[in-house]
Amino acid sequence: MAAPVRDRGAGAQLAAFDLSLGTRYVAGADEAGRGSLAGPLVAAAVLFDCERLRRGVQDGLVDLDDSKKHTSAARERIFRAVLAHAARVRVVFKGPREIDRRGLHRVNIEALAEALAAVAPPDCTCLVDGFELDRVAARSRQHVVALVRGDATSAAVAAASVVAKVVRDRHMRRLAARYPEWGFERHVGYSTPEHREAITACGLTPLHRRSFASVAYSQLDFGL
Repeated sequence: MAAPVRDRGAGAQLAAFDLSLGTRYVAGADEAGRGSLAGPLVAAAVLFDCERLRRGVQDGLVDLDDSKKHTSAARERIFRAVLAHAARVRVVFKGPREIDRRGLHRVNIEALAEALAAVAPPDCTCLVDGFELDRVAARSRQHVVALVRGDATSAAVAAASVVAKVVRDRHMRRLAARYPEWGFERHVGYSTPEHREAITACGLTPLHRRSFASVAYSQLDFGL
């Protein structure tokens, strides 16, 4: 078992978990946009070399934590630190039409598996936030663990949650210029009062997922 990290921040606690696993490489995967009404689902995987992870916690990753616990500005800063200290990072986009056609859960699992398989070498410990990915384990020598509340437990999963969230938010803010009436730069596609009001007033964009049984769609008729 690796020696404990001396820092006291959240990042140190998460890194201590990954270091305790006893493998040199730990990969984590998480997604952003699973529950949004519009935009892609974005899955990310981050591979940490535990020898570098210890130094990273002492230099830039001390505030690493579940992305939902941070402001947008803090996530951007942590995102840059993750890119500086990770051995590999992979991001996978799944668009709204694919989600509608094939189903959210299936697309989500495949995106997580694709991202993880792209970064994890053989004999790497792979951690996924809450979902079983049996096919990843079957295709390789990787040990895959579905970790409940993984983004609050593991540095690799927390890093993946930050990467997925930052990349997706940036993407939605860029797309907001095409659809100014919907306010994507503020809610990035999630079901907020502002977003629901925009849907009622303006209808749906090509970014919206039509397979969702949302109250935001209750006054619309588009063939569901």
